[in-house]
Amino acid sequence: MFHRGMDWLNYHHLRYFWMVAKEGGLRQAAEKLGVSQPSISAQVGELEAAMGAKLFRRHGRTRVLAEAGQVVFRFADEIFSLGGELMNAVRLRPTTLALRLHVGVADSFPKLLTVEILEPVFEMAQPVHVVCREGKLEDLLGQLAAHRLDIVLADESAPSGTLVRTFNHPLGESPIAFCATGANVGRWRRGFPRSLHDAPAFLPSDNTPLRRAVEAWFGAKELRPRVVAEFDDLALMKSMAAGGRGFVALPEVVVTEAKRQWGFHVLGTTDDYRIHFCAITAERRIIHPAVVRITEHARQRLFSGSQTTRAQKTLR
Repeated sequence: MFHRGMDWLNYHHLRYFWMVAKEGGLRQAAEKLGVSQPSISAQVGELEAAMGAKLFRRHGRTRVLAEAGQVVFRFADEIFSLGGELMNAVRLRPTTLALRLHVGVADSFPKLLTVEILEPVFEMAQPVHVVCREGKLEDLLGQLAAHRLDIVLADESAPSGTLVRTFNHPLGESPIAFCATGANVGRWRRGFPRSLHDAPAFLPSDNTPLRRAVEAWFGAKELRPRVVAEFDDLALMKSMAAGGRGFVALPEVVVTEAKRQWGFHVLGTTDDYRIHFCAITAERRIIHPAVVRITEHARQRLFSGSQTTRAQKTLR
């Protein structure tokens, strides 16, 4: 996308571009910076020439970010945010300097558990600026290797065959609970687990740790529920199932909050198959203070000591 001969960046040009994108136009940026519109336009043009890519495109009478411009804007936003932190640090203003924590969350990781795990960082004495990225585990591990993430939260360990150097830090493990709302709760609870045979099920999408564990349990119990919907987004799955159209399978660790938010009732649980949760980092020893805080909190408050011990054995 960018010009091969470019080996340096004019940050003055980049700042003008950033202001245009941030303020929504040349006029607004000119007013903010106290310079003329032609001057800003010329500076942005020089940046585009240096990068060999158009950063804006015409949309009616306005200019919007082109694909390359969206990439440049994300980096510029980070650059000037860090620049502000640098000035605060040099001027010895630690109370205004926020510790940045970049968190990757695997898309199969329960959102309710993510909230619980991250909560302690907002209680730290030093302000923390949290940036969350959600995605496929393999994509997040690539970002971790490039040091764009400090930690990845996942419901499985990093694959042993991955080319990325990573370290698994077990947080704990959880049994699986089967939950539902509506008129069928009593009947499904009394006959559990046989009552789930041919019952409508809302399940996570294929090839997720929770789905694999649930399918293995179904097979062991010789149960064949009717899968009426599958979801990549587990929050959407819970929301849909809250209408009483079927049952869901959840890690037991999030059941209390799921009851509160969606009114679920537990039909039954299984301890035969467990979901293992871990933090993945690029270093063997965790150094980042916010990462230390959330991993210790998860082990001590969200999972019992025995669960963590079992998870450590599993992930070795």
